Amino acid sequence: MSHLPQQPAAGVSRRTVTRAAAAAGLAALFGAATGTARAATRLGPRTLDVSVPSAALGRSAPVRLILPSDFGTRPEKKYPVLYLLHGAHDDYTSWTRETDIEAFTAGRDLIVAMPDAGPTGIPSVWRGGPDYETFQVKEVPALLARDYRASGTRAVAGVSTGGYGAMAHAARHPGAFTAAASYSGVLDTTAPGVPAIMDAIVARENLPAASLWGNPVFNLLTWRDFNPRARATGLRGTALYVSQGSGVGGGGDPLPGILESALWPSAQGFARTLALMGIPATTHFYGGGGHDWAHWKPEFTASWPVLARALGVPE
Repeated sequence: MSHLPQQPAAGVSRRTVTRAAAAAGLAALFGAATGTARAATRLGPRTLDVSVPSAALGRSAPVRLILPSDFGTRPEKKYPVLYLLHGAHDDYTSWTRETDIEAFTAGRDLIVAMPDAGPTGIPSVWRGGPDYETFQVKEVPALLARDYRASGTRAVAGVSTGGYGAMAHAARHPGAFTAAASYSGVLDTTAPGVPAIMDAIVARENLPAASLWGNPVFNLLTWRDFNPRARATGLRGTALYVSQGSGVGGGGDPLPGILESALWPSAQGFARTLALMGIPATTHFYGGGGHDWAHWKPEFTASWPVLARALGVPE
């Protein structure tokens, strides 16, 4: 990254130097100084979309970033990263669309990264298909370290299938994340009824059910390999937050409550496994609730102290 000289050359006006400094700050903010400007789209003072070339996906994929308030004025500083993962049938824009994450993180010294996970929102290694796990766990962090001064401190949180991704990534890559949080996540992929839910998510995007991990019976070992509950030993030493509602029929659209109740046993089983293994976790299991942002937003706020401590930023 280029740096301005400490003193202006002879004959150069103060206004010219000031303009150069401002240009350099903007270049640092949006990656021009590191060759990423052509792939970055500015959305606001701190927010931009970056197109990341991915060997794991065989194409470029988007990541939305929220940079620290002082990013452009502290070129020597490195920042921890909070990864926020979206749910099924959504995309990388969901956290900025549904929450106030931009305002919430203003003044806090961290980068927020929201990588895409495809139309199903299942950030895993697909059977003979895209590898969203490598994209999110290795390729995006490498880009952030190279071009946006990300430090090695990372935490991950997600809703629904993004909650699955948060726990699966942390479990399958021990030490990669200092904290992981799940809000209504799929935390036991082989629990009764859950394979059918996963198959339905895949089928809704007109993809063959077996294109994810194969058949849940004949390819049980693969299903277990990507199961957060089965890989729970990898979570030892990671700060954890798990929330889940019991779901209700309720008025209006009953589907969010039904889906939440279907995932309740999965989350309970996951928490029991953590307890039996002596792995600490902050849990919030609440009555009622639905599989929607109305419940996920306050859960993120409740989980923030866990994430902030792990990232080393103010609560």
